[in-house]
Amino acid sequence: MQTGSFPATRLRRLRQHEWLRRAVAETSLSPADLVWPLFVHGHAASEPVPSLPGVSRLSVESAVRAAAEAASLGIPAVAIFPVTDPADKTDDGRHALDPDNLACRAVRAIRQELADGIGVVCDVALDPYTTHGHDGLLRDGRILNDETVDVLCRQAVVLAEAGCQIVAPSDMMDGRVGRIRAALDGAGHRDVCILSYAAKYASAFYGPFRDAVGSRASLGTAAALGVGDKKTYQMDPANALEAIREVALDVAEGADMVMVKPAITSLDIIHRVKREFGLPTFAYQVSGEYAMIKAAAANGWLDGEQAAIESLIVIKRAGADGILTYFAPEAARRLRG
Repeated sequence: MQTGSFPATRLRRLRQHEWLRRAVAETSLSPADLVWPLFVHGHAASEPVPSLPGVSRLSVESAVRAAAEAASLGIPAVAIFPVTDPADKTDDGRHALDPDNLACRAVRAIRQELADGIGVVCDVALDPYTTHGHDGLLRDGRILNDETVDVLCRQAVVLAEAGCQIVAPSDMMDGRVGRIRAALDGAGHRDVCILSYAAKYASAFYGPFRDAVGSRASLGTAAALGVGDKKTYQMDPANALEAIREVALDVAEGADMVMVKPAITSLDIIHRVKREFGLPTFAYQVSGEYAMIKAAAANGWLDGEQAAIESLIVIKRAGADGILTYFAPEAARRLRG
């Protein structure tokens, strides 16, 4: 016989049925919360990325089909990342300003096929285009801030002219958001949004992405010059208050939306940014985070589909309004039932 008093409130009552758990869920996840990153290369055939299982480098035509698939799944936007031919890479990344580069061709093709049926986000940074793999101009072992911003402004305008609706400076140079806003407005692109990578940490979880775009080898070249990592401009993972300062500066300079990256290791930052600024806040579930789940699932250590959805819900729960994730199409299919 059971004795003693028991509480009138039993939270387990709300957990006993699947339909009831859905009814009282505090956080919801839908395909509309996702952005699908696409790697585009200059070859006709798709090319799997070994360190990103399930992800391939796509031709421009395949990227258009992927964007159409995203739209059909209710995913509102794709993000384009070019895989630049080594022959087009230079120390100054000048190919970023070529209106016929891969990123611009992909944007034009997607907009021509789908018009405003899907959003297109474009990275603004020089790492896909430089022989040294850095996001900015390199001179005498230093990344040049203001000179890099000059180039980024021109790159943003070129992407806007190709039809990109959202430019996303990911370079972490100081002062670039205000300068890019002025450059876009001056070129007549006042309606193009800026999604600033405002709090981007120098993370070990970017490795598979660098494999995909071909910048890992370039960074190896830069290491010989004494600048093999990006710690002089990307943030120290030890710092939280600095992230808030970074976001505040970008908001003051005219950012329409802000990004925190990586996602899972920055849940506290996502929460604080959303709470303190109230701006649309995005998070990037980066390549290493995706690859870890895929690798564990491939080894039978966890249920990959459930882990993917759980990870996305947790990022949303932290405060993210949108999530860039390589899980986007499979997560959208599962969420749609």
